[in-house]
Amino acid sequence: MSTVSAGILLFLIMDPLGNIPVFLSLLKTVAPERRRAVLLRELMIALVVLFAFLLGGQYILKVLQLKQESVSIAGGIILFLIGVKMVFPPKDGGIFGHSDGGEPFIVPMAIPGVAGPSAMAALLLLTNTQPGKLAQWSLALFAAWAATAIILLSATYLFKVLGESVLTALERLMGMILIALSVQMLLDGIAGYLKTAPLH
Repeated sequence: MSTVSAGILLFLIMDPLGNIPVFLSLLKTVAPERRRAVLLRELMIALVVLFAFLLGGQYILKVLQLKQESVSIAGGIILFLIGVKMVFPPKDGGIFGHSDGGEPFIVPMAIPGVAGPSAMAALLLLTNTQPGKLAQWSLALFAAWAATAIILLSATYLFKVLGESVLTALERLMGMILIALSVQMLLDGIAGYLKTAPLH
């Protein structure tokens, strides 16, 4: 996988367009002068968590003794489920639902809003399949996070200009692309397993 395709994959997983309505809802209870600071704080926390998984992913897999094929298959399944949720969102209004009010801290905006299980699984997959490209994966992660941050920081403006229906349509499109990527990841994992599986 190239740096560009990895960045696009991570951006799709973070789903900033789909999270706009949910993030705006979560920030309603926050004082207007605090909203941007809270959002920036949550985005930075998410970035730290994601980089921790990127840098420590190889060690996690070594400790768990997981093969590349199993991570690829598991990652494909997780991304497929996330893509399905983007195309057919739950009735609670978002991928990870709503909070009970108050100023959000770490959960649910940073985790799992931006740094969700699917993003962590994708980073584990990248570091396991091509560990020598850590610099490229870091660039892809930062680019995806930066694009997500720009969109979420412009959430109020985008919501007013595009409207909920256009944002919903864009999220469905991103979900379909993510499903296609997840199926390819799943097939690659199965093909890799069949190559290494012992013959009886």
